[in-house]
Amino acid sequence: MSRATTANEGTDKVIISLTLTNWIDQVLTERDFILAEQVRSITVDDALVDMGATRLCLPADIIQQLGLKLTATIDAQTATGPQTVNVYEGLKLTVEGREGRYDCVELPAGQTPLLGLIPLEDLGLEPDLQNQRPRHLTTTGKETYMTVL
Repeated sequence: MSRATTANEGTDKVIISLTLTNWIDQVLTERDFILAEQVRSITVDDALVDMGATRLCLPADIIQQLGLKLTATIDAQTATGPQTVNVYEGLKLTVEGREGRYDCVELPAGQTPLLGLIPLEDLGLEPDLQNQRPRHLTTTGKETYMTVL
């Protein structure tokens, strides 16, 4: 389920709900190593679809709650200039009934989660700014958004 709002500057934006699950926990449950109640998962109702971001970006407090694994530190361009950021793996992302496994980039605690271009396109979604909601791209037939080379 998604909801949308308009920014103060008059720019349309799309606000969306994300379900974030620790993928490793889920696998451990499927293999009967832990109970389903032990799978760390949260829903974030106020994530911003950000076409200026390439990746999924989550605040440090959410990453900590999910218990994701730090896998890299990379240099990235941000709205405030170049910065070194942490990358975490082991995340299952569910958006608008579509799901995938992704790495995420750490934001400072308390910041708004950002759904960037790569996961958005991979999930077959695009922002519909006029209607302020995500648009589902076709996943079957000749009109599918999927391209395999």
